[in-house]
Amino acid sequence: MKRLAAVVASLGLATVTACAGGAGDRAAGGGGTYTTIDALKPGIDANAPINPYNPKGNAFQGYNSQWLAWTKNHLTDPNQFYPGVAESWEIAPDQSSITIRLHPNGRWSDGKPITSEDVKLSIALAYTQGGTAYAVDPRVSGTAADVEVVDDRTIRVTQSGKNPSSTFVRGVMETFVVPAHIWKGVLPADFWDKLKTARGDGPQAEAARTEVTGLAEKVISFAPAKDVSAGPFVLERVNPGEALLVKNKNFHNAAKVAPDQVKILGYTGNERIWNYLIAGKLDNAPFTAVPTDVLKRIDQTPGNTVVRGYTPVGNALAFNQSKKPYDNAHVRRGLAYLINREQVTKVASPEGGAAAVTTSGLHQKAAKAWLGDSFAALEPYGLDPAKAERELKAAGMRKQGGKWAMPDGSPWKLTISVPAPFSDWLAGAKAVTSQLNDAGIDAEVVTTADYPLYLEELAAGKYDVGFWLVALGPVPYNIYQRLYGAANGWQLFGGRLKHVAPGTEGNWMGGAETVKVEGAGKVNPGELAFNLNSASRAEQQKIIATLAKVANQDLPVIQMWDYVNTQFVNTTRFTGFPQNDSDALRLTSGVWLQLGMIKKK
Repeated sequence: MKRLAAVVASLGLATVTACAGGAGDRAAGGGGTYTTIDALKPGIDANAPINPYNPKGNAFQGYNSQWLAWTKNHLTDPNQFYPGVAESWEIAPDQSSITIRLHPNGRWSDGKPITSEDVKLSIALAYTQGGTAYAVDPRVSGTAADVEVVDDRTIRVTQSGKNPSSTFVRGVMETFVVPAHIWKGVLPADFWDKLKTARGDGPQAEAARTEVTGLAEKVISFAPAKDVSAGPFVLERVNPGEALLVKNKNFHNAAKVAPDQVKILGYTGNERIWNYLIAGKLDNAPFTAVPTDVLKRIDQTPGNTVVRGYTPVGNALAFNQSKKPYDNAHVRRGLAYLINREQVTKVASPEGGAAAVTTSGLHQKAAKAWLGDSFAALEPYGLDPAKAERELKAAGMRKQGGKWAMPDGSPWKLTISVPAPFSDWLAGAKAVTSQLNDAGIDAEVVTTADYPLYLEELAAGKYDVGFWLVALGPVPYNIYQRLYGAANGWQLFGGRLKHVAPGTEGNWMGGAETVKVEGAGKVNPGELAFNLNSASRAEQQKIIATLAKVANQDLPVIQMWDYVNTQFVNTTRFTGFPQNDSDALRLTSGVWLQLGMIKKK
């Protein structure tokens, strides 16, 4: 899949000097130079600030930009992490609080100690951006209610008891930590007083919330004069083609950080990454969609090796159920029986995908972990034209002259919409329409110019059928929000769940508010999905078992393939890379370097 740069407003200019690469590079010492790309930043903007809150900013996660801790993306437990700025942490059994201890010898690249005040200031900045644990509105679930500095290296963050959430801990740990002595002037001196007022009710609270969130652009556009890093590297310079970072000698684990410097190369699409790999320029390339013929060329380069692992993401064909005939579950099931998912995956994502075993809303590995033996009881929807015909006829569809038509005899034209830059989605959609045409369904693919426009038109209900990312784990609540959240009509208002009409407020999937499920009766899947947010582990398992049945029987989507985290490493210069199925593969190689995993050859 092509990677896309975030579209943002024109922001403040960086003070990093842009210059031509090559001749001026600082000579690497005994550790050498580690070269990679940043999957989060396709195009490097030499004029962007050194700012982790800026989508184009020259802050590279795991290198010079640090979270409190790095998420492992465990199959079922979202609260497992590798150390970042935090050395250790203690999570209350009910997730009501987390106590974080910083590395006792943690220092910024300018030599100043990293303290709890840095973390508190960083949390204040995060509140201006909203979301996760730092939503300003107290009615939002999973928000922090109190931030307490216990001592210079210990800080405790307490969750609001009004609407607790299982996503709270992860939201806290994924906080960017910046130096207070550089950033403190960005926020007003009375920020915490304003925040306290914002958590209340009435006009004053509403005004305070507006003031806090109104600081967002100021935070995003802030441009420090130089990089003061908590990570293993410090940005030395940047030009449109690459960023050069040098080793931070004050990093707490500097002795185990192998290279002396890191080059992060820019790219405009997968083709550029393929060329880098074929030329042997990269020590690591994160997830990259690669066709089989290109993979063979990459394999021929000395040292190049493919590493594969779990990624909690799946691809699905999603239906706008407010449009006929997709409002009928029999039609959706009939289509599922006509699609050969193995063949589609082979065409669309042969190296970066595994055909979905069935539709459950979950990645198949997570499904097996959560559902156990009951996973095998789900209907697999294997290729079966006879079952497809029975389902379509049950919906009243007619077959006339070898072509399927609507119940009233009018033509049925099935259109799949995809964003043109997503090469795997486009190939997959073409494979699906080819199979459906062979089965007597008039089907075509229509492309949209780019992904932001695709999402905009999808939310507006302009498409009948489109591709949609699902199974976004590891948090169960997040996984099922993709099927039974805002896109399917369930909206949260003042802490209460409400189902809105199809075609309104982003409800483009248009599913029914309640669904009859064999063995479970009448179910409101949106309520169940919402309850995952505050349920215990045992309760989550029961809810997931029901939601998997709902998704499997009602088919709001047909899961096509689970993504495989296909990465490339080159072992001619460095060793110690994560092996197949390592949970570290979901993190940047900057995290591998700071943990001391990578060794100089």
